[in-house]
Amino acid sequence: MKFRTEYLTFNTKKRREYIHITPQVEAVVAKSGVREGMVLVSAMHITAAVFVNDHEDGLLADIDEWLEKLAPFRQDYRHHRTGETNGDAHLKNLLLHHEVILPITAGKLDLGPWQAVFYGEFDGQRRKRLVIKVMGE
Repeated sequence: MKFRTEYLTFNTKKRREYIHITPQVEAVVAKSGVREGMVLVSAMHITAAVFVNDHEDGLLADIDEWLEKLAPFRQDYRHHRTGETNGDAHLKNLLLHHEVILPITAGKLDLGPWQAVFYGEFDGQRRKRLVIKVMGE
């Protein structure tokens, strides 16, 4: 069994951003030499997410709008009593989740025709990390 681990670092310009990371994940898979297996892509912060969806700007705007309706930025979250101001970011993470596991077949990501991998940042403008861990043979 082969393994490869790499990290990506983000420091977004805005509080909320969606970053297409499929090429970076594909590059780590290629470097790993794994032909059959899986890759875990996981945000290392509970105010960010990793998800798979269509790479289309209108859809990303719809996702952002949907998340803001379900978990809007507000001042009255109980979490804010700790001195934080990112209660909504934690809730948005729960809605999209912090990680995905993707199949590797014949040495490549085995995604559907429109699928792409995204990093979703909900409490940005500071340094954040993501781990990519490839496992297989």
